[in-house]
Amino acid sequence: MNEKAAKIQKEKKTLEIMIQIYCRAKHETRSQLCDSCQDIFDYAVKRLNSCPLLENKPTCAKCPIHCYAPEYREKIREIMRFSGPRMLYSHPFLAINHLSDLLKKRK
Repeated sequence: MNEKAAKIQKEKKTLEIMIQIYCRAKHETRSQLCDSCQDIFDYAVKRLNSCPLLENKPTCAKCPIHCYAPEYREKIREIMRFSGPRMLYSHPFLAINHLSDLLKKRK
């Protein structure tokens, strides 16, 4: 797997875990995402797969291109705000890696 594909896979996994954390807490699901959260995940993966800035992709929060529709953008922000701090407990390495990516892109 090349570096670009590995980066995409890592971002997909991070998204999936954040949405799972949110869905379990807010929608009381256990084994799979509710329809609403699955829709958000599918949309986010579709946007990630078609990202034109893949080579030097910033985090979505810092991206100059707003490829998410406004309603999805607001929902994914809500999910990330809720799930980000909780990832430190359930997936600490992934959370630290994600935080590291956020800080790198600020420079």
